[in-house]
Amino acid sequence: MNFNLISEKLSKYIFTSMLLSISLIDIGFNKEIYANKALVPANDNDLYLYKGIGASYLCIASEAGVEFPKAVGIATATYVQVLEGKHGGLVKELGKKKLEREKLFAGAEFQIVTTAIQYCPDKVPKDVTKKVEKILKENKKKK
Repeated sequence: MNFNLISEKLSKYIFTSMLLSISLIDIGFNKEIYANKALVPANDNDLYLYKGIGASYLCIASEAGVEFPKAVGIATATYVQVLEGKHGGLVKELGKKKLEREKLFAGAEFQIVTTAIQYCPDKVPKDVTKKVEKILKENKKKK
């Protein structure tokens, strides 16, 4: 008799688990994907996150022996891909004006490299650091 009670509980457990699993599978496969229906321009927090991730990747890749130009290229391409995919290439600060891909790449690369100079200055080539510092000085003078 004890065996029947255990068998009955086990059957209910298995049945409930299967029903729940089927329900979750149904929910997962039959829902429309809503990603990127309403693209929201990237705000300062988004850009800060993306450049931080890019710079972190650049530092880690450089430490692992990946050549700097290759590492910065991959980090920049990833940044731009996320900005285009999640935000449609829009940046809140610029309003509804969508940046051209070339400008997105240039801006992303500059942000990633300047941040990497802060995170891991020894992994950024000296000539690149000098160029960045020169650009930053020139931009300060313009303000």
